[in-house]
Amino acid sequence: MSITVIFFLGLIVALIGVVPPGLLNMTAARISLKEGASRGIMFSTGVCVIVFIQTYVAAIFARYLSNHSDIVAILQRVAFVIFVLITVYFLLLASKESQLKKEKEIKSKHGRLLHGMLLSVLNVFPIPYQAYMTITLVSLGWMNFEKLSIVTYVTGAATGTFVMLYFYIFFFDKIKDRKFTSQKSMNLSIGIITGLVALVTLINILRDF
Repeated sequence: MSITVIFFLGLIVALIGVVPPGLLNMTAARISLKEGASRGIMFSTGVCVIVFIQTYVAAIFARYLSNHSDIVAILQRVAFVIFVLITVYFLLLASKESQLKKEKEIKSKHGRLLHGMLLSVLNVFPIPYQAYMTITLVSLGWMNFEKLSIVTYVTGAATGTFVMLYFYIFFFDKIKDRKFTSQKSMNLSIGIITGLVALVTLINILRDF
């Protein structure tokens, strides 16, 4: 299969995974609204660096993960705990708007790059998601586990993630004067979203018993 096709497969798969409003894209939009698009882009770049690594790891261990469902189950439980903690964090921030604003004003672009990387590390879902998608694409004969194929796919996935994060930045910039885009409302929205994700994860864990 052509490396161009593999690249766009990775891009499309990543786009699908990041389309739903979630922690990373909503945070990128919020940072852009409060500090400018350049810092939102720096945050998104940091996210994509980690996404590149996560997707590469997922591709390398795709066969192993597919044959050991207990590993995926462990990742689910870890993700549930992380999202519960993140939910509590952002709900608490929603009641401390003035203090948060001061902290955000002194953050550098370099700090936003690191912020994106750290927050992306907490988001473990790309690993099982990309592992599953990699196995599916290989089974369909659309890619293989050769190094060039994997690197091309991973690059496409990182690019797709950045494209979707940039879309969120652009979209929220156009509606920044709306009331619901206030700092408090954005924090509350992220808290609610991550809470729902935690709930869905819990349901999936309970269904496995």
